[in-house]
Amino acid sequence: MNIEIISIGDELLIGQTVNTNASWIGAELLKSGRTVRWVTTVGDHRHDLTGALETALSRADVVLLTGGLGPTHDDITKAVVAELFGVTCSLDQAILEQIKQRFRRRGIPMARVNEEQARVPQGAEVLSNDQGTAPGFLFRRDGVRIYVMPGVPREMKSMMQRLVLPELVKDRDGGFNMKMLCTTGIPESTLYEKIGDLGQLDPAVRIAFLPSLAGVRLRISANADTDRDAEERVSSAADWLRRKIESFIYAEEDISLAEAVGRILKERGMKLAVAESCTGGWIAHQLTNIPGSSAFFERGIISYSNASKIELLGVPAGLVERYGAVSEPVARAMAEGVRRLARADAGLSTTGIAGPAGGTVSKPVGRVYVGYADAGESAVREHHYANDRLGNKERFAQAALNLLRLKLQENSGHGG
Repeated sequence: MNIEIISIGDELLIGQTVNTNASWIGAELLKSGRTVRWVTTVGDHRHDLTGALETALSRADVVLLTGGLGPTHDDITKAVVAELFGVTCSLDQAILEQIKQRFRRRGIPMARVNEEQARVPQGAEVLSNDQGTAPGFLFRRDGVRIYVMPGVPREMKSMMQRLVLPELVKDRDGGFNMKMLCTTGIPESTLYEKIGDLGQLDPAVRIAFLPSLAGVRLRISANADTDRDAEERVSSAADWLRRKIESFIYAEEDISLAEAVGRILKERGMKLAVAESCTGGWIAHQLTNIPGSSAFFERGIISYSNASKIELLGVPAGLVERYGAVSEPVARAMAEGVRRLARADAGLSTTGIAGPAGGTVSKPVGRVYVGYADAGESAVREHHYANDRLGNKERFAQAALNLLRLKLQENSGHGG
């Protein structure tokens, strides 16, 4: 099945909005054993959208359009598709009532322009929108299915999950399986070298390296005669990779390192406290993004200045004076101090130079010390990264979380 995504909106072309819809759709389709052949982005211009649709209809079996279903003058998708197929739009009273009810529930009057969203192209199947006012549509033309959906991400995602993906999955021939191995603490090139010859794997298995500041994800996938056969091939490949790089794997599903360590802490009934300097709350932010984080996250302190490290965490002033705030002794004292202050099972700390200024010959930009402390031990690791402030903050936080992961693994069964 050849699938094409058409994303509509001037804001996508000028970089004002990132096209997360296309990436999300592609990822969801892949989980179901479908892959996208083309992604086309066009602005809010009739001629351009018509041309993109004509091209898609000439080569795709399924076209997924997102965007341009709002009530304003630049929302032209429905009109362009109707014109291309030579049909007219008429007011659907049932849809209009649904839109009115949605505004009534919100306690605000409905603008007259919203009536346009209740106009349905002749011959189109309506795709209900349970997250907004603009319904979607399904057109069938010469064996091609054209799904027209809103551009608002939550509306599009709901429509895809409820009405589109189930239809595309049930048409799939053969079997498919996919698994993700998430690694951290090792560059992509080093990881590739450590794995070695991928030619030893089953030819039906595909391995993709997906690097980011947080680490490298390995996507393992396979097509086979049946889902069971594909699963066995993927499982065998995962076992082979695990033997090569197990110490760097923090999860065998597509989750963040913060979520992975959060699960371990929760399973062991442990509480974590964090003292952050250079990361400015980034670790706490990641951990508290996780539903139920109150079960394992006790508190976070942003001790950015030297004075705050001394006053809030009890870091000895002499350590700061002798070694500087960015140093192994201070990182250790910060982790120990926040653990002691919070009466937590584990403490984590960061102190470094994110840049672009502030570095010296002895302490260059990109250097960070991450600290860990529990009731029985403390540890500090030194890392060196680039001259990229925001990137460094993310890398520093990841390094600290990875130290926590490794220590939790070492102390497995001992409750930290």
